[in-house]
Amino acid sequence: MDILIMNYVQNHLHNGFTDFIFPVITVLGNSGFIWVLAGICLLCSKKYRLYGVMLLAALMLTHTVGEIILKQLVARPRPFVAFPGHRLLITAPGGYSFPSGHAGSSFTAAFILRRANKKFGIPALLLAALIAFSRVFLFVHYPSDILAGAILGVFCAFFICFLFKEDIKVSKI
Repeated sequence: MDILIMNYVQNHLHNGFTDFIFPVITVLGNSGFIWVLAGICLLCSKKYRLYGVMLLAALMLTHTVGEIILKQLVARPRPFVAFPGHRLLITAPGGYSFPSGHAGSSFTAAFILRRANKKFGIPALLLAALIAFSRVFLFVHYPSDILAGAILGVFCAFFICFLFKEDIKVSKI
């Protein structure tokens, strides 16, 4: 299934606009940049300070589990390594493919931002989805890497909410 989706994306979704915009979108997720910035902004507000701490803690947990533990255990080569000859639109990332760190950090942040304020949730989720999709579009992750990263991110956010005793209601998500 991964290969079918990757082939469809590579053969049907590339054009001048998408080849320009997805490298820009993916940069927002580099090292969790946009999400760390969101966490810092939350820290600057008395009303949202706890959520800023939760967001930064969830990002650290997601990074530790995904990048330091799972990527090393699974050791899945990136698509451009497994299928050489594909022209990349960004500098080739190092490391392994599974799970996607961009998807993990994006979805953990979107979940916490949604918990902080419903108005933050939809734009955060949309940006998380765009960042995650950009990784498949740019041929640096498989769709299953994205799915695993998103699941990991949501799980880590749930765990942080639990640790901070933040009320979790699945129906609100």
